[in-house]
Amino acid sequence: MDVIYLLIIGWRIKVTHLSTDQIEKFHHEGFLIVNNIFDSENIIDPIIDEYATVLDDLADYLYLKGTISSNYSELEFGERVTKIYLESQATYNQFFDFSLPQNGIESDTPFWAGPAVFNALTSKGILDVAESIVGSEVYSNPVQHVRVKTPESISPRDEKGNLIGDIKTTPWHQDSGVINEDADNTNLLTIWFPLMDASVENGCLQVVPESHKGDILTHCPQESGTQIPEKLFNSNEAIPVPIKKGDALLLTKKTVHSSLPNISDRIRWSFDLRYQPTGQATGRSAFPGFVARSKSNPSSELRNPKIWFEMWKNTRDSLATGKQPKFNRWDGKHPVCA
Repeated sequence: MDVIYLLIIGWRIKVTHLSTDQIEKFHHEGFLIVNNIFDSENIIDPIIDEYATVLDDLADYLYLKGTISSNYSELEFGERVTKIYLESQATYNQFFDFSLPQNGIESDTPFWAGPAVFNALTSKGILDVAESIVGSEVYSNPVQHVRVKTPESISPRDEKGNLIGDIKTTPWHQDSGVINEDADNTNLLTIWFPLMDASVENGCLQVVPESHKGDILTHCPQESGTQIPEKLFNSNEAIPVPIKKGDALLLTKKTVHSSLPNISDRIRWSFDLRYQPTGQATGRSAFPGFVARSKSNPSSELRNPKIWFEMWKNTRDSLATGKQPKFNRWDGKHPVCA
């Protein structure tokens, strides 16, 4: 990374942009690991603290309902959420997510758009890296999620023994394939980062290098998620991408990737964010994005997390009473989906 240090009234500000070599590697391979994209103490740890309060509320709610026998307040986040999921035989990722589901949106559908999450989306390290790829007018795309993957050996399952909800492994896909076609020409960048070390054992991502050089592949809607049939690419070429807390993985919109199963005894906890040039289509127009950085018009930048929360709340209220928008371009009728 190219690094510039500026001294302003005794403070050292670290400006981090990708080097020319890093940018070339990203465009050649379709992915890039960026080390120390932000410091954990000021960005990640506040997120963990914020989500602990969300889990407090969820645990108290489930305990009062009689769904769980204790609120397990003595446990740390990972052990606690695992215990709650297993005992209740359900998952609750929507309570933590800073997006809305693609169906069944109601006026009380939970989501979390808190200030610590907003600070991560708009952090200097993230936006410097995004600017290196999409340019100086950076827009936060609303296709964004938090993932809490509990250990598969102690996770809830259905009557057939299959994992349920968001704890399932994420199937093979391209990020451009899980949004609408209006964004096919958008310069879309994914920034994926863990809130704790992501290893092969606890289910880090795996990518197919250089798979972004072809077309958007046909995706098939399945019970486990919208996915690319393995007959359309060589999954044997995939490589795992373990990364440390504080690091990030960059992906192009057409890089084929999935997650590995969590065979460890701890959770895998991660954010996936997307950025693009302001003014280009998001592929999910029903959801609210915002200007995260603008060199030409700094006053257009969203800097207030309360406004961001209200944007999502207003969207939820509107969609709860109106027609559900189109979220998926695929109908599953292509012969390759048979």
